[in-house]
Amino acid sequence: MEGNLTVPKQSLVQALTREWPWFVNLVTTGLFLVFGRAWFSDLSNPLWFGILLLWLFGVILLSAFAVVHHAEALAASLGEPLGTLILTLAVTGIEVMMITAVMYTGSGSPSLARDAMMAVVMIVLNGMVGISLLLGGLRHHEQTYNLQGANAFLAVIIPLAVLGLILPSFTRSSPGPTLSFTQANFLIIMALGLYAVFLAIQNVRHRDYFVHPEGGDTGDHSHAAGRSNTFHVLVLLAYLVPLVVLSKQLAVPINYGISAFHAPPALGGFLVAVLILSPESLGATRAALDNQLQRSVNILLGSVLATISLTIPFVLVIGHVTNQTILLGLDSVDAILLLLTLAVSTLTFASARTNVLLGAVHLLLFLAYIMLMFEK
Repeated sequence: MEGNLTVPKQSLVQALTREWPWFVNLVTTGLFLVFGRAWFSDLSNPLWFGILLLWLFGVILLSAFAVVHHAEALAASLGEPLGTLILTLAVTGIEVMMITAVMYTGSGSPSLARDAMMAVVMIVLNGMVGISLLLGGLRHHEQTYNLQGANAFLAVIIPLAVLGLILPSFTRSSPGPTLSFTQANFLIIMALGLYAVFLAIQNVRHRDYFVHPEGGDTGDHSHAAGRSNTFHVLVLLAYLVPLVVLSKQLAVPINYGISAFHAPPALGGFLVAVLILSPESLGATRAALDNQLQRSVNILLGSVLATISLTIPFVLVIGHVTNQTILLGLDSVDAILLLLTLAVSTLTFASARTNVLLGAVHLLLFLAYIMLMFEK
């Protein structure tokens, strides 16, 4: 009987031991809450600046991997497509928190949300799709997925991307690449409404669009064993709460670095996107290598859709509440690159089979985006 009573305690200790990144997260959060103001008072020393930036960047990245691990455990337990939806919403939640923190800390750029969304689209639709298709094609020659699901994703991504990131540069009701109050409210309602309809299609009416065409769940169930869904939800939330504070702290060296080193303003959004997409990109690539391209497509296109559908309304509401100007419209170079990416993505997902050529094309577009960020 005594042995039976000690099992839960041992299990709890083992579980907490495996969650050591959370303790690192918590200690770092406490240190920066107490000493952050003094540590950030003078960032002119490059070594000190680098230490603080890498420290915060590393802890947030470590925590993001832990969040995705628990989201993947829920995904494996619940199956497709609901599991992947939880994963993309968890990552999008981190992104929204970081964008808001960086935008409204110090002299944060009002264009950061636009730059971060553009970076997410370029990183995912070009970088991550390119790597997944290239590596998957090299290992398996051709891979299949459910064409109807990919088309459903793109049917919502394309109009929201154009209306949210390109149209504001051409409207006349408000100065600059912005939207008027009426236009912004319409876009908020449209983005949330389309995403709600999509979720109904994905999880209720047409779930079969988002599973492998041969049937069955292609997800990896290795994460699901041993822990309850409640445990994973609670631990996931425990990671997210300190991330709000750490994201606000990270905003200080990011804003300072862009200003001090005369880096392009879009670099801030790119760093935010890289930070929150790193764990997800690993999962998508691993799925493609395991010949689970359907899961990879769900992760990749789902993250783009969630980012655009949720980030745009969130930052516009924050702009209304705080009376801040939100710059959404891209310049002409980025607008052309976005339209080209959307067009190539439509061609890529026009066939139910993929190969290495398609991956190479997307990777070259991603390299073009990196080059144009620094040299327009």
